[in-house]
Amino acid sequence: MNQDKDAPLREDIRLLGRLLGDTVRDQQGAAAFELIERIRQNSVRFHRDDDAAARRELEDILDALSRDQTIQVVRAFSYFSHLANIAEDQHHIRRSRAHLIAGSAPREGSLAHAVASVLDSGATDAAGLAEFFDTALVSPVLTAHPTEVQRKSILNCETVIARLLDKRDRMQLTPEETEASLEALRRAVLTLWQTRMLRTAKLSVIDEVNNGLSYFDTTFLDELPRLYASLEDRLAAADAALGGVELAAFLQVGSWIGGDRDGNPFVTAEVLDKALSMQATVVLDHYLDQLHRLGSQLSMSHGFAGASDALLALAEGSPDNSPHRSDEPYRLAVSGIYARLAATYRALLGHEPTRHAVAEAAPYADAAELADDLDILHRSLLANGSAALTRGRLRQLRRAVKVFGFHLAPIDLRQNSDVHERVVAELLETASPGTDYRARDEAGRCALLLEELATARPLASPHLRYSEETESELAIFRNARRAHLRYGTAAIRNCIISKTDDVSDLLELAVLLKEAGLLRPLEKALDVNIVPLFETIGDLENAAGVMGRLFSLPIYRELLAARGQTQEVMLGYSDSNKDGGFLTSGWALYKAEGELVAVFARHGVRLRLFHGRGGSVGRGGGPSYQAILAQPDGAVQGQIRLTEQGEVIGAKYGNPEVGRRNLEVLVAATLETSLRPADAEPTPAAFLDAMQALSDTAFTAYRGLVYDTEGFERYFWESTVISEIAALNIGSRPASRKKSTAIDDLRAIPWVFSWSQCRVMLPGWYGFGSAVRAFLEKHPNDGLALLQRMYREWSFFATLLSNMDMVLAKSDLAIASRYAGLVKDVVLREEIFGRIRAEHQATVDALLQITGQRELLDGNPLLKRSIRNRFPYLDPLNHVQVELLRRHREQGEDPRIRNGIHISINGIAAGLRNSG
Repeated sequence: MNQDKDAPLREDIRLLGRLLGDTVRDQQGAAAFELIERIRQNSVRFHRDDDAAARRELEDILDALSRDQTIQVVRAFSYFSHLANIAEDQHHIRRSRAHLIAGSAPREGSLAHAVASVLDSGATDAAGLAEFFDTALVSPVLTAHPTEVQRKSILNCETVIARLLDKRDRMQLTPEETEASLEALRRAVLTLWQTRMLRTAKLSVIDEVNNGLSYFDTTFLDELPRLYASLEDRLAAADAALGGVELAAFLQVGSWIGGDRDGNPFVTAEVLDKALSMQATVVLDHYLDQLHRLGSQLSMSHGFAGASDALLALAEGSPDNSPHRSDEPYRLAVSGIYARLAATYRALLGHEPTRHAVAEAAPYADAAELADDLDILHRSLLANGSAALTRGRLRQLRRAVKVFGFHLAPIDLRQNSDVHERVVAELLETASPGTDYRARDEAGRCALLLEELATARPLASPHLRYSEETESELAIFRNARRAHLRYGTAAIRNCIISKTDDVSDLLELAVLLKEAGLLRPLEKALDVNIVPLFETIGDLENAAGVMGRLFSLPIYRELLAARGQTQEVMLGYSDSNKDGGFLTSGWALYKAEGELVAVFARHGVRLRLFHGRGGSVGRGGGPSYQAILAQPDGAVQGQIRLTEQGEVIGAKYGNPEVGRRNLEVLVAATLETSLRPADAEPTPAAFLDAMQALSDTAFTAYRGLVYDTEGFERYFWESTVISEIAALNIGSRPASRKKSTAIDDLRAIPWVFSWSQCRVMLPGWYGFGSAVRAFLEKHPNDGLALLQRMYREWSFFATLLSNMDMVLAKSDLAIASRYAGLVKDVVLREEIFGRIRAEHQATVDALLQITGQRELLDGNPLLKRSIRNRFPYLDPLNHVQVELLRRHREQGEDPRIRNGIHISINGIAAGLRNSG
């Protein structure tokens, strides 16, 4: 008898839905509950049976809502989207656990599967695999972007609900415990309902830092050490000689929050200092708490457990003079370590930790000294018959110290190349009037910059006043230098240059680093990585040439030697997509990576790619495992960084078990891609030629609509919630780079987010239908067979289509037509929406033709079921949002209506999940 594996999911959704309904009835009254229930039933009936009468009744009800009823409906369905997400995440955990308990074969994307695949392929043995991690780097980087629309208070409420569901799932409860659990869930749902969903004030950068840090407390500080331990144990199981081997700290979480200045005037030197201090507080609090617990566990008496001389010396040096612990050397050692760490806390942060030490002690000079003391504990236990005690809390803490140091997470600095150019030009002009740096051509600029980099003489003078922009930039770099001295060089490792066009952009940053002492020419020392970010289609096409010219400069190669002959390059997904469309962006990125691999190999430099992937497909999102596997050969050389943005951070790392799974996926994909067999067949030339032809046509179609159609900008602003998103308190960064409505000036994030809210999802698919149609017209006999073969045999193309499949399934042109109705110019509305509708149908047809699917998502039944479960509750939000937009724009400012629009934005984002 086949078991319905999704039955528990439906049961959880029904339970949470019922509790929410009860809460609405109790809080808003029976009439409000009955109205919401009628809407729900009609929406479910329409989706389940494609019932036109249900659709008409649903629209009639929604169009007739009063203002107060509208707010109630929006709140109810928005909260249901959140609850459905919790149930879905819990179901993924449930299925993963069932898979492990059953002893089934390791699932794709797991560490177990990756290790087994690499060993079975013969690419290396277990010892070689352990050595691989010595030079590997896998780093998800948290970024603050205005698609994370959840308040931390809402996230806290949801965490409580998730834990209660998890407890019900794992434990056999007595009837009394079951009732108590249900009552606790009822209280949690009520608390969620009564918690304000929206912020009343705009989010500050420090608020964003605080939100980002919550994921370290929830997931990273505990789950990263556990992942390392699991991998080490797996390697030891494959080769007994590896027992006790500890891997290098290759998996690390990074952050942009507090260091990303590109277009964000609120990120200052003071904010950077505060972010670093907040991070240090979190990690030191964690260590102190773990040491306190460890001390209570290592209570062994010297009469029953031996201790090494080094351990006894630690105990002897402890300031703990309690007679009750005089024969407990391990506890005394831990007490001494705690005292030194408490002193470190005080020295770094300027105040006492919550739990004081027993007495004063000398602070640690750096995290390595703390790690050394913990290693003494570890070795003494091993040598004296207590190996089992090394594998619990001590193992977790030792690993945490080696991964997180005193800084927690490296903060990247990022700034636009235009700003660097203006600052360097001012410094040069002030030092030598008439230099006129900005008037020089590229060769002239490089010559001048190289001259500056050959000398240790600073450009800036403490006796002169500079513009506010220049003072601000210099202050950032000086504070970065101070952070290195305080927290260690791992605190800030990378400086990223947005809008990199040529070699001078990198040399300008080098000159600014020299001003702060982060680059020291006479020592040939460079303390941070200089990372170019290539964003537009044109930039991606020029990337390899820029890097080749850079590597030809002897001064830069000398500096690169200080960074281990490794050069990081960041690739921009969001802006390349906005610039050239989904298909062309993906292809330009793929080609740029291949060209960079060749240039780096020619110059003997190791390439590390930093992928600026967003949450949505329109910004390079989609499943990370498939995306990493689809990289060109040689593009992942054991090292990869990628951004985690917006609402995806919460979805991936808000739950510890889900977070652990997502971290495993990144490691597994990096491992498999880096060590896949070298004799893999190269991509056929016919595939590359076909992809180029598709890209050319898609580019023309996309640019023709977005940039070359008169009135498109007006259509976009009137048919989407972009104006309302710009006003929503969901990020510290402005929605546009300039005070204009031009598509060019709009940031890619709100661009994609707006299209997802109205269910068009245009950045994730537009142009593909035209491209395939043109290709088949040119190749009527064998064109379709070639495209189908590309889908079967080329992971890059398959991943593109898989991501597009997901986006198309989340689009709904019937709902989108209601948003189009907000456009006042009827002719403009019909022309542009008609083109969007036609291209959408052509794209769906082409996708199904190539993949052989009968319906969208036939190849992804899990997501298909998810959409079936959640979309009946999402569609009413879209209908109500349109009506609220209409009232808002016709009737003028009404705080209740504006609030309703913002709540609907939140609910739709939650329902779509990776939407922005």
